[in-house]
Amino acid sequence: MSKNQVVMPQMGESITTGTITKWHKKVGDKIEIDEILLDISTDKVESEIPSPYSGKVVELLYKEGDTIDVGRPIATIDDDMNAAVSASSAPAEKAAAPATKKESSSPAPTSAPAAVANNAEANGFYTPLVKAMAKEHGIALAELDAIHGSGAGGRVNRADFENYLKTRGSGASVSKQPAGRPATMEAPKFEHGKNTQIIPMDNMRKTIAKNMAYSKQVAPHVNSIDEVDMTNLVKFRETFKDEFKKQEGFALTYTHFVLYTLVQALKEFPMVNASIDGDNIIVKKDINIGCAVAVPGSGLVVPVIKGADNLSLTGIARKLNELVIKAKSKKLTMDDLTGGTYTFTNNGSFGVLAATPVILQPQVGIFCVGAIKKRPVVLEKENAIAIRDMMYATHTYDHRLVDGELGSMFLRFVVQKLESLNAKELFL
Repeated sequence: MSKNQVVMPQMGESITTGTITKWHKKVGDKIEIDEILLDISTDKVESEIPSPYSGKVVELLYKEGDTIDVGRPIATIDDDMNAAVSASSAPAEKAAAPATKKESSSPAPTSAPAAVANNAEANGFYTPLVKAMAKEHGIALAELDAIHGSGAGGRVNRADFENYLKTRGSGASVSKQPAGRPATMEAPKFEHGKNTQIIPMDNMRKTIAKNMAYSKQVAPHVNSIDEVDMTNLVKFRETFKDEFKKQEGFALTYTHFVLYTLVQALKEFPMVNASIDGDNIIVKKDINIGCAVAVPGSGLVVPVIKGADNLSLTGIARKLNELVIKAKSKKLTMDDLTGGTYTFTNNGSFGVLAATPVILQPQVGIFCVGAIKKRPVVLEKENAIAIRDMMYATHTYDHRLVDGELGSMFLRFVVQKLESLNAKELFL
């Protein structure tokens, strides 16, 4: 019999705190695994949180309305159904210096960047079975963060753990730094002159900095850049956009065409729709494509279009519109933000010509397009110069898995597909 701590989960990339909006259980209540324990709200997400354990709720460490850092214990569940309940049933009375409403407590120490992307098990959110197996094999919980989870919400299950054991190596000592994660580099010391201003980073900026630095450390980034002649698609959109909006109720954008084309490319080159787990390559059978969305006052979020390989262009457009509405109204759930296998970002919406984005771990690629600009172009077949609508496209990929040939072939496929797309047929 043991007491199990439930921690504040991470609700998406760059999210560092969560606010408890409702407890669905009180001290003394019984609860089953995956039964809803509480509701959590952040500046980007509102979601119901299931219990990772079954047993009796013996402690609720915070009140409704309290804001707590990711990874900090918020409740205790005892798998002994006859366990004595804490004398105090009021949350936060026994917690040492708990966070007050709209005020975050100091971050709990972690062994690695908080957003090992899409792994819902980071910060100790494991099932009792996995924890028992880890104890049996002498594996510290910190090392479990290195395992890629294939269960619901990225959760590590029995099969994931057993596969990890096969590649871990017999008799290998457990390093304090989880497998596959480089040691954190010590930052240089700076001397500040009089004509400077020091602005402390907020928690979100700290997390973004840590995640981006981690991605650059673990993955050698390569960028292949090409230009796309979007003239035919620009002409089609101009003639069809009013009809589309009348039919669907929202605007047809070039992002819809690029997302559809990326899905076709990922079908053609499945190794780009993969991840690296130690010395293993994990090829994803589903294509779940993330799309960066700008939310005023909250920066960028990356909701995920699940099963994009089973959607038409209109289906992708509808799903993206649904996610954009949820993002702007702060209704995205943890499921909306996790499980991505590849990511797209459109810097052209800011008027930028080209960019080289950072890969969202544990994915191995991200695609970026710039603004569409009219300029003179040499048409080789016609041996003439014409004014065309041109767009730069960047494919950034992890050179550990995607070499220059594969990365460039993927990009050329996307370019040629966009230039030859018979858009009218896609809407019949």
